[in-house]
Amino acid sequence: MHSWVLTPREAVELQRQLAPHVERHDRIGTVNRVAGVDAGFEDSGRVTRAAVAVLSFPGLQLIDSALACVPTSFPYVPGLLSFREVPAILAALERLSVAPDLILCDGQGIAHPRRLGIASHLGILSDIPTIGVAKSRLTGVYGAVPEGRGSWAALIDGGEVLGAVLRTRPGVKPLFVSVGHRVCLDTAVQWVMACVTRYRLPETTRSAHRLASDTLSRATRLV
Repeated sequence: MHSWVLTPREAVELQRQLAPHVERHDRIGTVNRVAGVDAGFEDSGRVTRAAVAVLSFPGLQLIDSALACVPTSFPYVPGLLSFREVPAILAALERLSVAPDLILCDGQGIAHPRRLGIASHLGILSDIPTIGVAKSRLTGVYGAVPEGRGSWAALIDGGEVLGAVLRTRPGVKPLFVSVGHRVCLDTAVQWVMACVTRYRLPETTRSAHRLASDTLSRATRLV
């Protein structure tokens, strides 16, 4: 763990220091529980709210959840989202009764200018395998994405494959999947598709968002 009291310049330097510690190969083990995380802000951004939903696998039924709110300690800076959201996510993870075997994050993994998006940052600090599943592109270029369910095109930046632009359903916008930590890209794509039912987003993301929305008024703040 590192200090969260940082300037943006210090945060950028920390990202560069942490990025080489991301494990881009599979070290995942048996997965019986998959989790999704959702983070948002209250009180004009002064409070960060995080929800974690843990689902059974392969049943994708909710088996545990936790919600935490903490004072926001970092400003909004593009590319430094994890420094605003991860403290609350870690607090919510600590409140779970059962630990997840894999976390699908609503955000980038290594598909990031400094190869350390929120999924990678969270994975390193929690030592839990993570996958970045973002709704939009942060960096890189890609070609046409085939329309078939599960089809994908490589997301490339500087000649390096950073992720997969994945079609989870025909006729809908693709998702941007990338390595978070301890999961390779091919495995990440397989897990995202295994957690998708009839919607664009995986059930992990949908469950975490629903939990955050339903329990907002009952959130417990940490000091």
